[in-house]
Amino acid sequence: MEEHPGIVFKDGPAGRRPALRVGPDVWELIKYFREIDERGQAAIDRAMEELALSEVQIRAALDYYGAYADEIDADIAERQRYADVAYEAWLRRQELLG
Repeated sequence: MEEHPGIVFKDGPAGRRPALRVGPDVWELIKYFREIDERGQAAIDRAMEELALSEVQIRAALDYYGAYADEIDADIAERQRYADVAYEAWLRRQELLG
């Protein structure tokens, strides 16, 4: 945490994960940036507005990602796998119920 001020580690059902001290997990913010069209400062400005975060918070998450991209990318992929499984189960239930 000394290396990345503003980043803390939170425990939860999915295990220990890096997050903003006040705000989302780092993986959530990185996923957000991948899903928007803006890049550079425009992306940061949009995140500040939509997510009610400061530029300092956003840059802390981006800096953490820069240092631990493999870890965050693995988190995102794992969560996407869980979401895909849940969606497939929902689809099967819907088909069954007609």
